[in-house]
Amino acid sequence: MATTVQVDFSEVQEFFATLERAASDGFRNELETFLDGIGFEFLRIIQDEIVRLQVMDSRQLLASFTKDAEGNIWRMEEGGLVLEVGSSTSYAGYVNDGHWTNPRGVAKRFVPGFWEGHRFIYDPSASTGMILKQHWVEGKHYFDSALRILDRMFPTLLEAKLQQWLNRYFQ
Repeated sequence: MATTVQVDFSEVQEFFATLERAASDGFRNELETFLDGIGFEFLRIIQDEIVRLQVMDSRQLLASFTKDAEGNIWRMEEGGLVLEVGSSTSYAGYVNDGHWTNPRGVAKRFVPGFWEGHRFIYDPSASTGMILKQHWVEGKHYFDSALRILDRMFPTLLEAKLQQWLNRYFQ
């Protein structure tokens, strides 16, 4: 006894045609634009964390973060997608990670400058200043905190964007 099974592949063919149309309509460009937006959102989160963690003298640090900048580069790589964020200040990594006040083996050093209230102003030409004793300055970890926040946000943002694309092509 012979049994015949007929399968209708028209819906599968229509699905693949829709996928090809979506790809040719600039899906990759839209994805790159979306990821670029994620990069700028990450920069905003970093700046928010610098303010929230009350980093001293944060104006220059806040203004220093840019996408794909030279200098202090943090690189995130996930599933073939790469985001590089950098700061144009030389001290951004020290503020985030922590640092020693003096070079290795130096117990004390003189730093030229003057005091304005409770704030020390570095001035290399000053005849006054202060002595820095060697000790560890704990980092603020603003970058690490911003990364944790983005890690929590990203799946929701990506899901919403993918749903938007699916709705455009498959409804």
